[in-house]
Parts: sequence; structure tokens; C-alpha cells
Amino acid sequence: MQLPIKAIWVFHTAARAGSVARAAEQLSVTPSAVSQQIQALEVQLGVTLVNRVGRGLALTEAGERYFAMIGDELERVAEATSIIRGQRAITSLKVRATPTLSNKWLLPRLGRFLDTHPELEVRLDGTNEPTDFNRELVDVEIRHGDGRWPGLFVEGLGPENFVPVCAPSLAAPASLTPEQVMQFRLIRSVKSQAQWPRWLSDAGVQHDFDWKAVLFDRSHMAIDAACDGMGIALESNLMMWRELRDGLLVNPVRGAPGIRLTTQWIVCPTDHLRLKRVRVFLDWLREEYRRWSETEAILP
Repeated sequence: MQLPIKAIWVFHTAARAGSVARAAEQLSVTPSAVSQQIQALEVQLGVTLVNRVGRGLALTEAGERYFAMIGDELERVAEATSIIRGQRAITSLKVRATPTLSNKWLLPRLGRFLDTHPELEVRLDGTNEPTDFNRELVDVEIRHGDGRWPGLFVEGLGPENFVPVCAPSLAAPASLTPEQVMQFRLIRSVKSQAQWPRWLSDAGVQHDFDWKAVLFDRSHMAIDAACDGMGIALESNLMMWRELRDGLLVNPVRGAPGIRLTTQWIVCPTDHLRLKRVRVFLDWLREEYRRWSETEAILP
């Protein structure tokens, strides 16, 4: 029997994309052409592979098994074809992450991933907008939040410690009591899960809301403002490890309590975990966090 290679590749692309329209866009054909190829493959195999669900598609049990069996093999065929043609095999990996994580933690480490995986071309989008995986061509997202997103694969990157910090020119390390923090301008990241009222309560400081404050909607702006001596920020050591390492920020409070939270989460559809490019990126992320937590997670 002659293998219907074209139909198999179209099915694989559609199953990976989760949508006929998105598969058509990737293959530069019409959606009806994608549907026709999948139907032809179903006729040859004698099973139903996909069901339409709104604008997307869902794999049947047979479709799930078939996709799992052919996925890695088709990627190897594509890579081998490129090599024989004398081309360098390039696979695109699209990652979405919050602006602060992108700038402060991911970007300084990304070169190591690229050096290890030269076959991957990475696109990094820095945004706080959650991905609609049914409509957007994103392989994996690192999302800020509480980790509750039903229907998706969700894994915490790891715990962070939120502590008060400021420029050493504003206040020396361990030079203030928790009560004296109220004498300074407090820098607030409005989307942060760790906020000053909780920290002040944990420190036993009586407080009201008549305080000097400046608010930012991005944590990297709050960190930079603290480095510039604008006030005292309550931020994550995951995001400001480099500023702490270089002495641009210090903890000015003696016996300051910390707030320990996991706020960054690896998120993607479960079927994306079948993709080799996603698996190697997630393995790298886990190793980078482990390395950071053991060697670079500076606690002021």
C-alpha cells in the first residue's frame, strides 16, 4: 500500500495546531484542502481521527494514538530531508512570558538554551496577556497568576521570595526597623501577588492607607525605580537576582519577613508536550530554575 504521506503530514499539522484554519495557515493552503486531506486519510485508515469542536478540532481516541505514534517520526523525516537538501534544519519555538520574567530572568539565560539547541529558532513574546491556545500559534507560555487554569498543563516554575529592597544610597542594609519603612515612599507593583499591606501585617506594623506611594503595572519598572532611589519596593528575588548580586539593591530592614510564593507557571495544552521542541525547552527551564535556586537565588 502506498503511504499517503501528504495526508499524514496535513493531519499531523492540524493535530498539532488544534485547528484546521491554523493548519491551513501554516501549510499555505485553504482550510477545505486540509479537511479533504484528513478525510482521505480517515478513509484509508478506516477510523475517525478528528472531531470538529467550535473553531478547533479534537482528536478521537484513535487520532490521539496515531498522532502520538507518528509525531517524532515525522519531525525526524522533516529534519533528515532538510539535511539531505544541504539546509540546516530549523524548527521554530514560540514562547510567551510576562515582560518582567522575560527581561529580568529568562533573557539573561536564553543564550545557553540557544547554544545547546542550535536547531531551534526561538521567538520570545513578552506580554501579560494570557494565550488563547485555540487561536494563537504559541508553543508554551510562562504565565503569572495562581496556577488555576483548567484544561491546560500547568506546572509551577518554583517558589520566589518577596522582600523589601531599595538602593543602598537611600538606606543601608539592615538599617531600618519594619516601622521605619513607613517613612519612605513605597513602590508598588499593582499586579503583584505580594503587596505591602500583607508584608506590613506580617511584620506587625500598624498601618493605614495614608502613605506615600508610587504604583507601576510592571514589576520590572518597580525594580528599576527602586534602583534609582525612588523608594522601597517589595519584589521577588527571582526577578531582581542580578540587581541584588551587583549591589544595586539591598534589603534595608532588620529582621524583615519574606513572602514566599510561586507566581510564574509553565502553561500549554497537554498535547503540546508531545512536541520535542516543547519538551527540551521545559527540561531546560526546570534545570535553569534548579541552578538559579542553588547558586543565584540571593536573599538579602
